[in-house]
Amino acid sequence: MSSAENAGISIAVDQNEFLAEGASVVDAVLTVTTSSELAAVATPPPRLEILIIDCSGSMGNKQKFEHARTATRTAIDEIPDGTAFAIIEGTETARMIYPADGTLSAPADRANRGAARTALGTLRPDGGTAMGSWLALARQVAAAHPGAQAHAILLTDGKNEHETPQQLATELDRAEGLFVCDCRGVGADWAAADLHTISAKLSGDADLVADPKDLARDFAAMMRSSTARVIPELTLRVWTPVGARVRMVKQVAPVLEDLTARRADTGAQVGEYPLSSWAAEEREYHVQIELEPAAPGREKLAARLSVLAGEEILGQGLVRAVWTTDTTLSTRISTRVAHYTGQVELAQAVQEGLAARRSGDLSTATAKLRRAVELAAASGHEATAKLLRGVVEVDDRDGTVKLRGQVAAADELALDIRSTKTARVRPEGG
Repeated sequence: MSSAENAGISIAVDQNEFLAEGASVVDAVLTVTTSSELAAVATPPPRLEILIIDCSGSMGNKQKFEHARTATRTAIDEIPDGTAFAIIEGTETARMIYPADGTLSAPADRANRGAARTALGTLRPDGGTAMGSWLALARQVAAAHPGAQAHAILLTDGKNEHETPQQLATELDRAEGLFVCDCRGVGADWAAADLHTISAKLSGDADLVADPKDLARDFAAMMRSSTARVIPELTLRVWTPVGARVRMVKQVAPVLEDLTARRADTGAQVGEYPLSSWAAEEREYHVQIELEPAAPGREKLAARLSVLAGEEILGQGLVRAVWTTDTTLSTRISTRVAHYTGQVELAQAVQEGLAARRSGDLSTATAKLRRAVELAAASGHEATAKLLRGVVEVDDRDGTVKLRGQVAAADELALDIRSTKTARVRPEGG
């Protein structure tokens, strides 16, 4: 592993640089770690928080609406003074609840928090669900704050039934890059696919809150996490030599997120990928490069990876390719590359298995979820292994896997929505 550290950020590249004769694809995992020292001296841009609350009729069941209102008030209390904020009511349309004077946001202070709490008290659950319209209004709010670090929380308890998938997709295309959106599904009657789609496109996190009583704690944690992201957006710049191309850039930890389509060409053989804002944390990225093979014994620089803040390069790492006829070298697998390749396969197996189960294709569901059980065990992903046991029965004597006859809706949703959260590589000997 090659690494470099500068200005409170460390960059490390893990790969097997040796390729078999004629091979043309090289894989590497880039680990980026930002320090608390960097976070302490960072100058964050102005901030914007948007709270999008599902107010459809179904939210009136099981006290979901009362707890959602309490959670929203809790989140408001966590917003730092001076931060712009807004609250959106979501039904089959979207309506600005606070502020209601057409200004699209208000700075957090004692008076405005009190006014927002009062406005929340007037809400009643009634209507349908059209998340694209909710995001459209959030986009208008974010667009009114150019240069702000914008973050939204979207809460729902239902399926996106009052608009077409294409309407949601169109709005997500318009909103991409304007704000980060964390999504939460409360109860057990919503669709994980909706929240996967929104959170992946808008660089957020999606999760289940099975018990409405836990919403306030979860909202407070999301707001604190947003507030901790004081390091403005970083960018990954990838240079490749003539004859090479980037096949894939994926964030693989802590959450799977495909960045490939977000490439912006900024020069000859140079592409940039947005990495969003940061706290003091570590994230990992799988980069795959295709290049022209060379003769055995030859070495090529396959890519130069740079992490930037604005135009300032904070750190760099190199991806190399060396062709060899020595199979003991070319078949050696990078631990990190193998681990995260398995994590991607695990997420796919879970989601495809659950989709097959819902459609009644039980043989495919069993095969996919059996593979998920194997991958979770191999990678040490104990959280997913535990969630899988809510959907399948595993015979610990011979490893036989079979579908459970009765599965709680919340157990299936938890497995589905958390399938994109990855486990770190276990230490050697661990």
